[in-house]
Amino acid sequence: MDAAVTVRHNMAASRYELLVDGHLSICEYVLEGKRMIFTHTLVPPELRGRGIAEKLVRAALADARAQGRTVVPACSYVAKFIERHEEYRDLLGAAG
Repeated sequence: MDAAVTVRHNMAASRYELLVDGHLSICEYVLEGKRMIFTHTLVPPELRGRGIAEKLVRAALADARAQGRTVVPACSYVAKFIERHEEYRDLLGAAG
């Protein structure tokens, strides 16, 4: 993947986007007060295995941290990512 490709935060659509080779990958969220609830991460089959989901999630979690938000990983990919990268565990918020 081209290092110059950057994640775009589409606030109007409540998602992070990455366009690579004409295919759009997304990481969607819902805001509830100070909580950022990640609901879905999708990378088209043509792009899988290239670290795109990781790049999306890292950008999203960095934004959550910068905004002082807690994170609820309702998306299984985000949950596994945080489980595997303990430097993001401090972002976890209560589910309810």
